[in-house]
Amino acid sequence: MKSRTEIDIIILSLATNDELKHITEECIHSLMTSEDPALIKFNVIVIEAHQQMAPFQYLNTTTIYPKTKYGYHRYMNMGIEMTSSKYVCLCNHDLHFHAGWASEMLKTFHKYYDLSSASPFCSFHHPKMGFEENNGLYPGYRSRFEVAGWCLFLKRDVFRLTGKLDENYQFWCADNDYSNTLAALNLRHALVSSSVVDHLDKCILDQQTDEENILTSNEFYYHEKKWNHRMTEGWVTYS
Repeated sequence: MKSRTEIDIIILSLATNDELKHITEECIHSLMTSEDPALIKFNVIVIEAHQQMAPFQYLNTTTIYPKTKYGYHRYMNMGIEMTSSKYVCLCNHDLHFHAGWASEMLKTFHKYYDLSSASPFCSFHHPKMGFEENNGLYPGYRSRFEVAGWCLFLKRDVFRLTGKLDENYQFWCADNDYSNTLAALNLRHALVSSSVVDHLDKCILDQQTDEENILTSNEFYYHEKKWNHRMTEGWVTYS
């Protein structure tokens, strides 16, 4: 009899209207119906940034409402600290999980023992970037290519080497920083093309004001200062 694997799922949501709340609910529903619960148990933490919804709890989750100032990495770190399973998955709220996505992730991690981190394949996005679905493993560190910042699946042990996610990033460049950190520490990452999780691209950034978007531009300068000595042109170019 196969033992059940637990996976901690951390979802960041900002449901400021009914449409965004529905997107988060659909994300959770697709997750919970994607695998046999007798084989895989999802421990779901939703970090809801819209305080006015408290104490509402999304179905099949523990929903928390942080009192601290919003920050993508800051809120993700809260979820990481609340959980303890071997595998953890950091997610946007605008995802659709296909059947068997987690099983395929686990198969890949079991086959490639040196794999530390991975992203699933998005059937909307990745074909446009030159990747083929169900075509094996694509190792690399390029943001929005091998590294899909909207869904990062990793071994919890990674944080023993990287430390917490850098909370200087409110939203922009968070995936670039993650990519560079893995590459700098020689922690292997890959796109798993047999594991499919679609990104609906309804991210919380769409709801930000122009003023907030201007403020987040500072993160580009911070990222460049932090990593400039490791980079050539543009953002991370490791492959």
